[in-house]
Amino acid sequence: MNILGTVIRFVVSALVLMFVGFLVPGFGVVNFWHALLAAVVIALLGWAIEALFGRRISPYGRGIVGFISGAVVIYVAQLFVPGMRVTILGALLASLVIGIIDLFVPTELRGTGDNRS
Repeated sequence: MNILGTVIRFVVSALVLMFVGFLVPGFGVVNFWHALLAAVVIALLGWAIEALFGRRISPYGRGIVGFISGAVVIYVAQLFVPGMRVTILGALLASLVIGIIDLFVPTELRGTGDNRS
């Protein structure tokens, strides 16, 4: 992935977070810059969890464990992003909505590692 692709991916992630903040009660991001920072923090926390526990626990694992780990990452991200507020229920709902959005928004990660189509 080149640098432009990475920037576009984080911008899209920030827009998704703002959309989720609009839809989900208990989840909110103040503005685009906070959403962009949240996207970076969530990506770094997700990478750290995946490095520690393996790919099965990542949200890309698509199981209940991935769903719960995604909610935990979203909830913990609020500790690092000043303009983000999340309740436990909000983190669970946001993880669900982001998972549903991820079904329709293709990412480069979906194409790697899994050949089931």
